[in-house]
Amino acid sequence: MRKVRQTFTTLQKLEYAKLMVDSGYSNKEVMELSGASSSAVIRWKRQYLAELSGVTPVASALTPEQLRIQELEKQLNRALRDNEILKKAAAFFIRDNPSLK
Repeated sequence: MRKVRQTFTTLQKLEYAKLMVDSGYSNKEVMELSGASSSAVIRWKRQYLAELSGVTPVASALTPEQLRIQELEKQLNRALRDNEILKKAAAFFIRDNPSLK
């Protein structure tokens, strides 16, 4: 029989990682509490420890600080992309309108 894949929210992952790191729960105890696989529990713990040391993850962050950093990076990338589009549009209009040169 096949197991149904469980999904966990970011908040749940953070709470389970905190249990392991801050409260001393073992990986096995968190696996039993959550029903998650050992690889998932290990990944949450590793990601939480990395985020505590200041590493911004590629995947969705767990800690509020890293979530904020990811959101700000998205906003910056969007602004840079919009700026490039505006530069190209301005160059296009200047090229087509000789009175603006």
